[in-house]
Amino acid sequence: MLFPTFALVAVLSAFLVVRYFVQLRHHRKQSRALHCKPARSGSSTFFGIPDFLRLSKAVREKRWIEYLCDEYAVYGNTYRQTFLSQNIMTTIEPENVKAILATQFKDFSLGTRHQQFYPLLGDGIFTLDGAGWSHARGLLRPQFTRDQVADLSMLDDHISNLIDLIPKDRSSFDIQRLFFLLTLDSATHFLFGESVGCMLPPSGKTGVLEKCAVGSAQGFANAFGTAQDYLAARSRAQGIYWVVNPKEFREANRQVHEVVDHYVNLALESKRNSEKGNADGRYIFLEALVAETDDPKILRDNMLNILLAGRDTTASLLSSTFFYLSRHTNVWNRLRHEIVDIFGDAKNPRSEMTQTKLKDIPYLRYVLNEVLRLQPPVPLNFRIATKDTSLPVGGGTDHQSPVYIKKGTMVAYSVYAMHRRTDLWGKDAASFRPERWEENAKHGWEYLPFNGGPRICLGQQYALTEASYTVVRLMQHFDTLENADPHPRQEPVKLSNLTMSHDYGVPVRLYSSEKI
Repeated sequence: MLFPTFALVAVLSAFLVVRYFVQLRHHRKQSRALHCKPARSGSSTFFGIPDFLRLSKAVREKRWIEYLCDEYAVYGNTYRQTFLSQNIMTTIEPENVKAILATQFKDFSLGTRHQQFYPLLGDGIFTLDGAGWSHARGLLRPQFTRDQVADLSMLDDHISNLIDLIPKDRSSFDIQRLFFLLTLDSATHFLFGESVGCMLPPSGKTGVLEKCAVGSAQGFANAFGTAQDYLAARSRAQGIYWVVNPKEFREANRQVHEVVDHYVNLALESKRNSEKGNADGRYIFLEALVAETDDPKILRDNMLNILLAGRDTTASLLSSTFFYLSRHTNVWNRLRHEIVDIFGDAKNPRSEMTQTKLKDIPYLRYVLNEVLRLQPPVPLNFRIATKDTSLPVGGGTDHQSPVYIKKGTMVAYSVYAMHRRTDLWGKDAASFRPERWEENAKHGWEYLPFNGGPRICLGQQYALTEASYTVVRLMQHFDTLENADPHPRQEPVKLSNLTMSHDYGVPVRLYSSEKI
């Protein structure tokens, strides 16, 4: 019995050795054919376990985005490493990012993201690859090209509710918390035709949310946030994502689905009864989507995908904007002067606001561009190679030759780090200076806050319009913004799950020196 077992082990070992050298020969041949040279090696000792432990420590200390950024200073703009047995090529070269997202789009996929995010987001535009993604994008894209996406009148009541929640006694408050309530209210209004009303006081009435398991608008916001926290944990777990599936996560998903399913069923019932639109004739995203499909799961999944993007990225942008404005009084004063000069203040409005007029305020664009450069809502991303391929630069002693990418390799890119490269943005790349966009407003793949290529963000203009309108309305009502953070930090402590936010909030004082 012992001899056959030994022979079997020997044969298997020999097979594995032979296969290893065959694959090694294959990859060397492929690498030469693609004119590749080796990329610099990062730290990969002991199967990347020490790197994993260092990154885990940085995550606990809430500095992992900066930690990964600092690694580029040590190993270069493109380097390879092993991380818990996973081969990773990481890069902040614009040409490589362009290849990953655009010119070699079909060479890369989302990997296991679909499985990781499925419990909450299902089969949606952010979770699918291939034909499924093409179908989801084709379904959603026409809705974002409509004039109604820039309908500012829909935002009026929500921003008025936001202003009502700002303390009138010049006391400090966390404006980030209010921005997340604002964007959830506005996003649900735009998508479902009815806001969940996070910023409104309890009415005492039994509405949709009170009848659901979430119990209230704040309950819905909490469930949505909890579900996202677990999605981020599943994403970090990579191939063993399935171990992150506690009861709290499953319950949060169920509660969120219950609410969205209610609105989907209403829209489908309206279609079956041949009811055309809502009473005031206003555009509703879900109603437009129902005209394209009757499948309730497709509708729910896509609504949730857009809700996640519509709420979190815009709230992140607004929070970071007020973080920097509260620390740069000169920028606040200049921007407010230009806004009041065009639109007047709340007491003496001069001109009706439109998306076109908002886009015609150059300094407002510069401020938002600079915020997105320094604090991109999605600071880090990755793809998985679907075939043996290459990236344009990063190999050889001069780092200008192509680098070989084996099938199955993870290719990570840090938009956050790329946006802070001094060779691309100047010696003051880490500083908040909107005037740099006045000096040079033309940038290519080195500036990528909304992704690029076929998967470029569909809601980019929606987010920028909502952020611009919110900034203008607040500046019309208040002439003074002060930093109320007890710690004199110039960089926020980042909480980065699916999108980035400020871990300690954005404490400010916002008031008018004269009553408006």
